[in-house]
Amino acid sequence: MTDKVSSSPLPKEDPKKKGILGKIKAAADDKEEQLDILSTFVRLGILIWSGGILTLAYIQLPPVLGIPEQKLDPTFIASVFTGVLATFGVQAAKKGGNGNGAANGGGITKEQMERLIEKATQTAPAQIIRVEQAPLTITTTASGEPPVVPPTKS
Repeated sequence: MTDKVSSSPLPKEDPKKKGILGKIKAAADDKEEQLDILSTFVRLGILIWSGGILTLAYIQLPPVLGIPEQKLDPTFIASVFTGVLATFGVQAAKKGGNGNGAANGGGITKEQMERLIEKATQTAPAQIIRVEQAPLTITTTASGEPPVVPPTKS
């Protein structure tokens, strides 16, 4: 009886026994792609953590669980939550101040701005101001008079 000797010194890995990191390495050959996948998992972890903390800040757990109520200011956690959501491209839209809920965040349109500028130019008088080096002299061109020059010290 002769035993067959394997030519490779290391035993072959069973693909079913690979961990999460092994599966990521097998799926993505490029190191940069592996880092992108890892960073996505880290951001997801932070998102789940901050979402859980925010949820606990606003709900009251039953006393049967024996978990004491935590008094915390959720402002920092909310900023972390929205910051991580923004890395995934999700941004909160705010309703306009006048309640119209316009798509541009409740601001004014280009046409409305042009009408405001047109009305402002019709109602407000125009004035040209010339600013010179020290001493500072402010003059208008409406009078046509030369600017007043202060006397120089001798």
